[in-house]
Formats: sequence, structure tokens, C-alpha cells
Amino acid sequence: MVVTGGSMIFRLQRSHILALLVAVMLAFPALPAHAAGKLVGAVLTSDLPRYREAHRAFVKTLAQRGYDQSKVDIILQSPNPDPISWANAIRKFNALNTDLIVSYGAPATLTAMREVDDTPIVFVDVYGPVETGVSPSMTTTGRNMTGVSSKVPMITLIKTLLGIKPVNIMGVLYNSREAGSVVQMKEIKRIAASEGFVVVEANVTTPAGLDGVLSSFLSKVDCIFVAESSLASQNFEKIVHRANAKRIPVISQMPEASDKGALVSLEVNPTEQGQIAGDYAAKILSGKKAGQFPVLTPKKVDLVVNLRAAKALALHVHFQVLSAATRILK
Repeated sequence: MVVTGGSMIFRLQRSHILALLVAVMLAFPALPAHAAGKLVGAVLTSDLPRYREAHRAFVKTLAQRGYDQSKVDIILQSPNPDPISWANAIRKFNALNTDLIVSYGAPATLTAMREVDDTPIVFVDVYGPVETGVSPSMTTTGRNMTGVSSKVPMITLIKTLLGIKPVNIMGVLYNSREAGSVVQMKEIKRIAASEGFVVVEANVTTPAGLDGVLSSFLSKVDCIFVAESSLASQNFEKIVHRANAKRIPVISQMPEASDKGALVSLEVNPTEQGQIAGDYAAKILSGKKAGQFPVLTPKKVDLVVNLRAAKALALHVHFQVLSAATRILK
């Protein structure tokens, strides 16, 4: 070291400089270029358990693919289930310049499609992406998005019911504000035409409307199909309780419907949906284009028969029906 005019000059050997650089690199390791600063916005159509379950699986899968909380921030929005709230949630993501948007349910997905220009979208739990207008086909969406369909073979659900109880008039509770709910109502009407029963439909969009419908509806039908909607999911036990009092079975395709009292349900697994979405998201964050991936449907679909509900309704379930079920509630 040499001191000149009150200043200090350090003469470092080359080996000392290299040692210093190595120490700095070890102290501040660089993130991969494609992983640093990634921001994902996730929006639920409503705060339902099945969306939460799918989102937990999404986050876990994303971490397993190398995108844990140290490499990606995930902002979760669960707005009120109405068009203005869905739009506001997506606009927040636009303002934050997110790298990816994940939308749970058809209403949130359709809103994202309207509000987003270039940001890739991965949708989850959309019943009938083609029928709802989310995608022109299951092979490609034609834009910077892809996702997971929750559509099930509805005829399997109806055939299982008819194997337990003949149906003359089926009531369908649906919500015209949710595209997937409307698609299911139309599917039931098509099946009714071939299976020889009549459909009485009821559009329910508010809790007060549900109470009014149930008061008059239950005297007209001998079975109720509950189409998916935020309102129906939040009030499912009430629907079952009112129907059981009249010895009327309830069926649905919503996850956990049989656990909540439905006689028969046909359910796509939310966890598997979240896993598929997480895998897609990891690929997109690493640089792949969302539009190059097909829309997928989970492989695990459970046909659930509720023997507790059958007993309460004084219905006998034949062995042939039980043998077709993947899960039986005793």
C-alpha cells in the first residue's frame, strides 16, 4: 500500500481481484433470464372450494416445474361474482403488466378474453370451452391462450339416474349469467329429447330468486339437475334439503355434489385441472406460446352414487348401477 497526498492507493494482485469477483458471484447468484421477475395474476369466478383446490394444485405444480415463490409472484383475486368485479380484477393485472393470467371458471375467462390483448391466458374449470365461445376447437384456441375443460359426458349422469329411478319431468336450475351453466342446461334438454322426459327450466340469478323458484318448482318435477354456478354451489345444501323434504332426488356435475347430498354426481377432479394448468403455465413462462397447446380434459372423472341419499329418498340402487360407479357413499 502506498500513501500519497493524504490518499490511499491499493495495488491488488490479479489473484486478489479474481478472488473478490468469485466472492461477489457466490453472494449474489443470478436467476435464469426467463425466470427473474415473473408475475402471474389469478382470478376466480367466485370464491368456491373447487377453484381454491385447483389453484393450490396449480401453485404446487408450478413450483415443481421450477417456478417457486423465489422466481414468480402470484397475485390471487377472488372478486364478487359479477361482470364489473371480474373486469376490475383483470384490469388490475393489466396495470401491473403481468406475464400470465390464470382464470378459473368460464365467466372470469370470457372477461379476460375481452380485457386482455397480448398477455397469455391459461383457463381452468371451463365447462365446454367450445360451446361457451372460449375456444373455436379443443385443438387450438386461435389466440394466446390455452387451458383445461371440465366438461363431462352428461349422458352418463342421466343414464345412471334413470337406472335408479324413472323420470318424467326433470327440473333444471341454471344461471344465465354463467356460460357453463347455460351450456349444461342445453345439454340436458337435448338428452331429454332422446330419453323421453320433459325439462322444466328455471333461471336463478339471486338468492331471493332461488327461494322463490324452489317454492313453486318442487311441485312440478320428479328430479332436479343443478347446473354449475356460483349461486348454486353456495346454496347446494339448501337445494338438497328442500328437495329431500319432497322426496325429489338431486343430481349435478359440480365437484362435491354427492358429498353435499346429491343422489348422483359426475365430477371432474379440480386438483388434476390445477396440475395441468400449472404445467402449461411453466412452459409459457419459459417462453412457449400458449396458443400452441391444445385444450385438455382431465382423465379422472368420478361417477359418484350416494347410498345415504338413496335411503333417505326410499330408492333402491341396483347392483348394475353400483358396479358402474367409481365412488360410493355409504
